[in-house]
Amino acid sequence: MADQVKLTKTDRRRVWWRSTFLQGSWNYERMQNGGWAYSLIPALKKLYTTKEDRAAALKRHLEFFNTHPYVASPVIGVTLALEEERANGAPIDDVTIQGVKVGMMGPLAGVGDPVFWYTVKPIVGALAASLAMAGNIMGPILYFVVWNAIRMGFMWYTQEFGYKAGSKITEDLSGGILQDITKGASILGMFILAALIERWVNVDFSPVKVSTIKQSKGAFIDWANLPSGGEGIKKALVEQKAGLSLDKYKVTTLQDNLNTLIPGLAALLLTFLCMWLLKKKVSPIIIILGLFVFGVVMHVIGVM
Repeated sequence: MADQVKLTKTDRRRVWWRSTFLQGSWNYERMQNGGWAYSLIPALKKLYTTKEDRAAALKRHLEFFNTHPYVASPVIGVTLALEEERANGAPIDDVTIQGVKVGMMGPLAGVGDPVFWYTVKPIVGALAASLAMAGNIMGPILYFVVWNAIRMGFMWYTQEFGYKAGSKITEDLSGGILQDITKGASILGMFILAALIERWVNVDFSPVKVSTIKQSKGAFIDWANLPSGGEGIKKALVEQKAGLSLDKYKVTTLQDNLNTLIPGLAALLLTFLCMWLLKKKVSPIIIILGLFVFGVVMHVIGVM
């Protein structure tokens, strides 16, 4: 039996150092994939000795990846453990590795922003700024040292945590633990995708009017007969709260009808279309440009 290859702490430190440049080649197509692959190169060189195996490893790690740059470290740690086991003959395929990465990057991305951007960085920055405003040169120095110590320390220890956790996961491959994790990660990814569609994809057909109906008297606010000044404003607010319409004409738009039937349907269909195009190997850059042109045209002709 061939000797087992093992990543040393020095190998993992090299990966950790490179991971600080995770966003160095950020792009709109696969986002952090270049920095991700660059980070793993020291480990992949150690684990795989042939040119073909190294090329295949780099290729699978050039797939889409995007998360908060600091909380990517535990994902890197787990990935190192999976690659190590794979190099030693464990039945771990590309789909499994990519599935674990995708399943972890979504939930962790939501943790990184509030912890680092909204909590740690403002606190450290406020402390450093107070010193700098008093003319103390230690202000900027303190910020540089403390901030980098926190983020780099966090990245190292969470990468090690992920590596050790990943090694334990792969100890019981025959029991299906890794398969269950991959399946769970895929399911979690689908939930995250649905939440992101609702939050970030907006398709609005409000400019398209379906009907305009004149309402009966008493169903809308009679602006012409309101008292002047503050009394009129007060009465208008009271009538609006009571359910009266702001205008005597009730306009129903195409978007109103879609919201009544299935809210978010257009956004969901648009997302499925983009996924189908990606499956057909259409470049994401082409899809982005196509959506941009389509949106401009639809707005000009008054549809969206």
